Amino acid sequence: MKKVIVTGGCGFIGSHLVDELLNKKVKVVVLDNLVSGRISNLNLKNKNLKFIKCDISKYNKKFSNYFKNIDTVFHLAALADIVPSINNPQLYFSTNVQGTLNILKASQNNSIKKIVYAASASCYGIPKKFPTTENSLISLQYPYALTKKLGEDLLIHWSKVYKMNVTSLRLFNVFGTRSRTSGAYGAVFGVFLAQKINNKPLTIVGNGKQTRDFVYVTDVAKAFYKAGKLKKNGDIINIGSGVETSVNEIAKVISKKKIFIPKRPGEPDRSKANIKKAKSILKWKPKIKVIDGIKIMLNNLDYWKNAPVWNKKTISVATKVWFKFLK
Repeated sequence: MKKVIVTGGCGFIGSHLVDELLNKKVKVVVLDNLVSGRISNLNLKNKNLKFIKCDISKYNKKFSNYFKNIDTVFHLAALADIVPSINNPQLYFSTNVQGTLNILKASQNNSIKKIVYAASASCYGIPKKFPTTENSLISLQYPYALTKKLGEDLLIHWSKVYKMNVTSLRLFNVFGTRSRTSGAYGAVFGVFLAQKINNKPLTIVGNGKQTRDFVYVTDVAKAFYKAGKLKKNGDIINIGSGVETSVNEIAKVISKKKIFIPKRPGEPDRSKANIKKAKSILKWKPKIKVIDGIKIMLNNLDYWKNAPVWNKKTISVATKVWFKFLK
């Protein structure tokens, strides 16, 4: 691995992957439209780093030329969040599906040796078996999950038909520094940390006993790096901690102030990844425990100082369509 592309490289996970690659002396080209990513997440002084602002949903010769002399592509660029995907599924299809197709076309045209795709564990919907394996039932609950799974389907199809070497990493609940601080109501840590900075109560969904499989972002970056070096083709691999942590446990570490808001439909009560494939195929396992990851974030609270501060009323408004369309 000498020169790579990271799509979404200014974003949360992407920027940490860029750091990991640069630390390994790999030359990196970042493609990002800066809709949710921050240019400040990159060290542009590094001579091995090049940033190109572009929209992956638009394919042309110029776009394809970005992939010349590249050996590996890490495709992380995507629109996230549930509610916006319900409100505007067309935009999500344009970015997450058409954008992925464009990445595959450009990679194929330039004989890319390896593509690693950031898939989502949201494809499992509300799992019935724990820990959840890669061959578990697919149950798509909302357009975001659908578009990420369709992107993965395209990737695997290109592998079979065009013999491209690909790996798909199904990410569970990634957390850590540089997580998004603007836009729609979303991931629990961003919500909680903004509330803590502003001395507001944490808004806990349901009774807070629901669990998630949280995995720290730098561990995830290392998983991507290992996948990029993987010669084996066509694997779909869960990336999580293999440990369940409740929302109440997280809240206890962050703040004593809390209130409870209604449980939302379409969300699982439990989440726990089976990471045997990650351990056996990637030779990877997470190193940072949830409690230690939270401490790192609390030591970097300023990152969330301009994040929206959600309360019971604004969350109710923001999630209105959630209750309307999801059962």
